[in-house]
Amino acid sequence: MNKTKLILMSCCAPCSCGAIKQLANGEIDGIDDFIVMFFNPNIFPESEYQKRLHEQIKYCEKLGVKYVIGDYNHDDWREHVRGLETEPERGARCSKCFAYRFCYAHAYAKKHGYNAIASVFGVSRHKDQHQVDNSAQQSCGEIEYLPIKWNEQLRQEINRESEFYRQNYCGCEFSIRK
Repeated sequence: MNKTKLILMSCCAPCSCGAIKQLANGEIDGIDDFIVMFFNPNIFPESEYQKRLHEQIKYCEKLGVKYVIGDYNHDDWREHVRGLETEPERGARCSKCFAYRFCYAHAYAKKHGYNAIASVFGVSRHKDQHQVDNSAQQSCGEIEYLPIKWNEQLRQEINRESEFYRQNYCGCEFSIRK
């Protein structure tokens, strides 16, 4: 029987805290090992990226959870979504952004022996879970995508009790609300 080694893709601590806690507590059946992946070259400006990264690391370390930080190359990400700058939130640019990030996770998974990917990208009120799932299923190749239904009540509870830095936009410069 194959053991499930999962990469949990995270955009920020406020969105991922419940999922990380569930995984750390062994509350998701069938997951034998997991790592949190912070790969968000879409986040702009870099100072915003650093704030979100700091909070993610702090939370993972608090729970004693493994994490990996992907390369921050905003210019490469911008090139990947070129031509979609005026797309609305939840539009084609978001699908392309998710796919870009899932492809990175897929490559990491193959190289490091992980056989499943999940994410919290759809947890945010700014995103659409079905769009995230579709992007992942098209991008993860032979690495299984697990569309796990996270405990939203737990996430909200942790957020109420935490002092996480909270942002008011998804991440890229095109999602900043005026």
